[in-house]
Amino acid sequence: MDAYEQKLDELKQKVQACQERKGVGSCLRCSLTLECVDRKAYVASVYASMNKGKQGNFDF
Repeated sequence: MDAYEQKLDELKQKVQACQERKGVGSCLRCSLTLECVDRKAYVASVYASMNKGKQGNFDF
């Protein structure tokens, strides 16, 4: 497991713990979805783990 995957796993656990505390199965069921710092960090770590820290983002 590389550093990007470790960070991703760490943030995934943090988001899942938050979901459990709030009793929701998804961040989309939380009223703070768009403002959530933990969720934003998790999404950024997903992208970083996919491109291994190289420049560029995923534009949709």
